[in-house]
Amino acid sequence: MDKDPEFFKLLESTRRLAFSEGGMPMKYKFLIAMALDAANGAVDGVKVLAVQAMQAGATKEEVMEAIRIAQYIFGVGSVYTAARALNDVL
Repeated sequence: MDKDPEFFKLLESTRRLAFSEGGMPMKYKFLIAMALDAANGAVDGVKVLAVQAMQAGATKEEVMEAIRIAQYIFGVGSVYTAARALNDVL
């Protein structure tokens, strides 16, 4: 943020747009983002987004279903990432 405030401002604006209230409930937005982070190997992202999804009303079953979809599309690496991320969450 200190090194490039304009870039940080752009990133923050994009995040606000992606996670703004709209036609899709917030829990689904968080679940989609979590599945994408699992597919990309982002353990910390999966953990944070799973917690946010559950705070927005997602169940543990919905979290696991999102991981199933990530595995189907992106492969078993998604499951390994999610297992590391969700060990303390679920």
